[in-house]
Amino acid sequence: MRSPTPDGQPPAADDQRDPPAGPIPGMGTDQSAIGLDLPRHDDPPLRRPPEVDSDPEPGLEPDNRLTERIDVGNRETVRLPRQRSAPRDAGRAPLLIAGSVAALFAAAVSFLPVAVALTLAQLTEGVSELGGATQAGLAGWLLAHGVPVGTSLGPLGLPPLAIAVFAAWRVARAGVHTSRAYGIAQRGSPLQAATVAITVGLGYGVVGTAAALLADQPGIQVSALRAFLHLTVFGTLAALVGALRVTGALRVTAVRMPPVLRDGIRTGVVGAVLVLGTGAAMAGLSIALSGGDAADVLGAYRTGVAGQVGITLICLAYAPNAAVWATAYLLGPGFAVGVDTTVRTTEVDVGSLLPLPLAAGIPKGPVGGLGALLLALPLVAGMIAGWLLARRVLRLRAGDRYGRHRSWGALVGAAAVGGPVAGLLLGLAAQVSRGSVGGPLLADMGPVAWQVALAGTVVVTIGATVGAAATRALAGP
Repeated sequence: MRSPTPDGQPPAADDQRDPPAGPIPGMGTDQSAIGLDLPRHDDPPLRRPPEVDSDPEPGLEPDNRLTERIDVGNRETVRLPRQRSAPRDAGRAPLLIAGSVAALFAAAVSFLPVAVALTLAQLTEGVSELGGATQAGLAGWLLAHGVPVGTSLGPLGLPPLAIAVFAAWRVARAGVHTSRAYGIAQRGSPLQAATVAITVGLGYGVVGTAAALLADQPGIQVSALRAFLHLTVFGTLAALVGALRVTGALRVTAVRMPPVLRDGIRTGVVGAVLVLGTGAAMAGLSIALSGGDAADVLGAYRTGVAGQVGITLICLAYAPNAAVWATAYLLGPGFAVGVDTTVRTTEVDVGSLLPLPLAAGIPKGPVGGLGALLLALPLVAGMIAGWLLARRVLRLRAGDRYGRHRSWGALVGAAAVGGPVAGLLLGLAAQVSRGSVGGPLLADMGPVAWQVALAGTVVVTIGATVGAAATRALAGP
């Protein structure tokens, strides 16, 4: 029998060759051709065992199941409907609800310390009724926001700045939470941040109005209208700080500023904080040196431990006021502790003081001897602010495209801008730290704002300019 040709066709008629018999020379046997027992081309086809379906159709054997031939090229295609995109406001909370809830939570958190302190302080008079403590706590909380409170002894308008700072921090956090709930975190504009701040401020003002209505009882008079106005402005400004930070609008605004103005504002803020820090250190040192007198004042109340803790907490609430007054004392203008009184480095004229341990730190006379060296602390604080400015500019010169072009004029200009900024902040701190306490003799308490602002501007401008110029000169070209 003739073997077919390699392409599978029968051999031609004139092909007389016989098929080779046996193994192919040089290839070995069929079984050992490549080491496997491969079937020959003339062996019968192998039968594969039937595949067992794990889930055969009932009533049909695996070999007798019906199969359906699928023509892949002509199959019908199914077009899925286009998935709708989520609405742009998906995940956003309503601004009015988010702002109101955040403002209410901030007010509740900032009210609790005042309620606790005044509840403990009232134990000195044997008052323990919950209603009286709540009324006094609401009045003190409103007083921290600058709302005057009428009492039987006279108007009370000296705000405890520690409570005010704590409340401002909580309202700023309310602005952050509202911005995140509204969906503008890290991608908002200044206009959106202002919208969030106004919403939180209005909610805070409504809460303040409700607090004023509850606190306005016999013995304590609070104006609901003034409470609404004060807390609305307070809440709007504080919430604006938080909203600007979380939306990134503050960073964008700072980048768009001229470098001299941006550096000057930063230097002024740092200078004001350092000067206030020197005042706080001065106040703490003065109270520590007068610790015996403070202990005598505290022991004169003849009350238990709870009452003394309450009085101590009240003093801590007014500790920032004392720091601002000490700053005014170091800067030169000084402060007043009543009508026709003066506390300066060159003159001390005081009358009757408040029966609080905090008042024991007021100087008894003019500064003399080595104590006069303390008056240089604000100037040193301004020089430190200028030193920090120059260090930052020198770092920018090394690797920033703006810093490489900084000149002496730009450095001195930033230091000169920082002086008025620091003076403005110090004057604002002096204004919010002053007020009246009771009768007509204590109607004028605290420093004069414009005098503190002017003195702070001069001191920080000189100190920052000298510090920046000296650091730049020592750094070399």
